[in-house]
Amino acid sequence: MTQDSLATVEVQKLTKYFGALNALENVTIRFDPGSFHALLGENGAGKSTLAKCIMGYYQADSGRISVDGQAHKITNPRQAHRLGLGMVYQHFTLVPNMTVAENLLLGEEHIPWIIDWKAQRKRLEEFMAAMPFRLDLNQKVTGLAAGEKQKLEILKQLFLGNWFLILDEPTSVLTPSEADEILGLMRQMADEKRITVVLITHKLREVKEFAGEITVLRNGAVTGYGRPGEIKRSELIQMMIGREKVPPAVCRVEGEVCESRLEIRDLTVNNDNGLTAVKDVDLNVCAGEIVGIAGVSGNGQTELVEALAGQRQAQAGRILVSGDRFRRTRAEIRAKHVCLLSEEPLNNSCVRSMTLAENLALRNYDEPKHTIGRWFVRRKSMNRHALDLIEHFSIKTQGPDAPIETLSGGNVQRTVLARELSEEVSLLIAHNPCFGLDLNAVAEIRNKITEARNSGAAVLLISADLDEILELSDRIVVMFEGQLVYETTCDSADVQTIGRYMASQG
Repeated sequence: MTQDSLATVEVQKLTKYFGALNALENVTIRFDPGSFHALLGENGAGKSTLAKCIMGYYQADSGRISVDGQAHKITNPRQAHRLGLGMVYQHFTLVPNMTVAENLLLGEEHIPWIIDWKAQRKRLEEFMAAMPFRLDLNQKVTGLAAGEKQKLEILKQLFLGNWFLILDEPTSVLTPSEADEILGLMRQMADEKRITVVLITHKLREVKEFAGEITVLRNGAVTGYGRPGEIKRSELIQMMIGREKVPPAVCRVEGEVCESRLEIRDLTVNNDNGLTAVKDVDLNVCAGEIVGIAGVSGNGQTELVEALAGQRQAQAGRILVSGDRFRRTRAEIRAKHVCLLSEEPLNNSCVRSMTLAENLALRNYDEPKHTIGRWFVRRKSMNRHALDLIEHFSIKTQGPDAPIETLSGGNVQRTVLARELSEEVSLLIAHNPCFGLDLNAVAEIRNKITEARNSGAAVLLISADLDEILELSDRIVVMFEGQLVYETTCDSADVQTIGRYMASQG
């Protein structure tokens, strides 16, 4: 990759329909050689659709994509790669049991039946020597930290010769120091005219610190363009959501924290492969406090939540709620007012084949108000209940009979919030509750969590977003390789210290 190999990439009047939905409308953006261009917008604004049109996963209904002034009809990712266009996805696409070297070669278009490892090794070493960050070619992916895996995803694209890189939420699973290191190195390469970067992110801090240009999409159309130093935060928000402010944060009500609501004692949980994912965890969460568990994804958080929710059997240890042994049955969950906001709610908290109203009634569909003789469901009662919650929680939908899977990610999470928080809450477990959501949805959901805490609920917040942990928590613990390795109050929290414990045991 040299300065001469870079070219201008232009999207010109791109329009894309999905049925009656206009996902992109006359979108025109110019990506100059060596630029670091941030693409902002709410969920459903068209960012991913635009990226997939550039990469050939989707074909636009009208408009064109040109590279160095020449229009190209890109019908698949392989064609995009031949033009030097590549994409680093939000979730890792690596083969865990293969080495760094094997993962790099795996992305090539033509792989020989018999690999000349001596020649390939020399080629890989020469490539790695020219890169601003390096990895051990013999290291298996399973032994890499999250930041190293993200570096490998980027190296894969550079090894293929791709000089135009779309980064889709590349820092979502990284510690702050890992995120700054990787984005800093990408900005350095862009400044040296070695690559062009398009960054898709919700994190305005990253945009301000690393991007040179910004384009904002809303409802499939471009609503603004500029440079970070020239656009105020309020102006960016208005471009993204149509108004200058997101809902203000709910203030935490200070009160005496004393009653232990959740007690976890010596909890050990295995993962799907039978390996220990959670090891000897001890934790208390009291009424009226939010305890945040910080950590890079994949350090046992999912297995911990599944054990608390009754979705996974623990190997050892005890779980107590309000002093009593918690067996995690549906009847006990309802009796003890335990509520859950799970990661990927459409997959983990909803039934895709059911309507919005039916999903809203999953906790109480068999109560007398919704049944006749406790056997037959009263649809009218269920729909009235749904309409009240739709209004109170601002769920955007065609109506209570709409299939839950037709809602946007933010509105699916609002639906789960409405179901879980519309009645008395004693214990709330929230796992990455705002992952992938836009600014407006994030503000609303975080406020609901704080309101539950202010009302006396104990809240266990598990999040890979350190900013979210710092904003909401009263007390913070760090989870690393299945163990709680560090604890601090929010008032005493130091971001760099927390980041070090997230990456290793200090």
